[in-house]
Amino acid sequence: MMTKVLVLGATGATGRLVVQQFLQQGVDVVAIVRPESIVEQHMAHEPGYVEVRANVAELGDAGWATHLNGCDAVVCCLGHSPTFGGMFGQPRSLVVNAIENVARVLATRDADHKAKIVLMNSSGVSNRDIREKPPLSQRLVVALLRVLLPPHADNENAADFVRLSIGQAHRNIEWVVVRPDSLTDEDSVTEYDLEPSPLRNAIFDAGATSRINVANFMCRLVTEPELWRNWKGQMPVIYNSQV
Repeated sequence: MMTKVLVLGATGATGRLVVQQFLQQGVDVVAIVRPESIVEQHMAHEPGYVEVRANVAELGDAGWATHLNGCDAVVCCLGHSPTFGGMFGQPRSLVVNAIENVARVLATRDADHKAKIVLMNSSGVSNRDIREKPPLSQRLVVALLRVLLPPHADNENAADFVRLSIGQAHRNIEWVVVRPDSLTDEDSVTEYDLEPSPLRNAIFDAGATSRINVANFMCRLVTEPELWRNWKGQMPVIYNSQV
């Protein structure tokens, strides 16, 4: 039974939904939030909720080890603020650096203490393990984004790190990269579809994926062993079901 999860990006639009759903299931949460973040006040009174105010870009190994102590999984919903400074300022490698730091600390654990990493990413990032071939129009735009938009490059680098540096046979780390399509806000969880690769053009024909559905899938990955076995080491794409 999953007992404690570290959530990065816990005050973001998706991260806060992840925290809520874990707490509703009785899973303890350590939430790392920026010092200036505004946190929903009711969270502080939830049993099993521990809030750490820190800049993940400034945490050293000792800090990461402290916050990861007792955690069976890490759910990363980190993203760059949608402002000019957030998109083009420092740290440009926020996500990949955080995942690298988490993995380095988790790698020091005993081999019989497997940890899970669930990384929220984007359908615009390809899974190079299975040689996906997006439409030419998407590839052209993504090539420009890779050069011009640091957050996209950060997402690609984070996905490549878990694929290549953690890989499929790490002694004590397993992972899933979750790729939503165009994100929307909904009030409740609805039916959703999971695919090993995108079914649509992520740039010009994106499908809707509600943040609450993304949060639900990430929480289920952590708490449902069979679902985890089905998707570990993969980069599933999630779409709202068309009803």
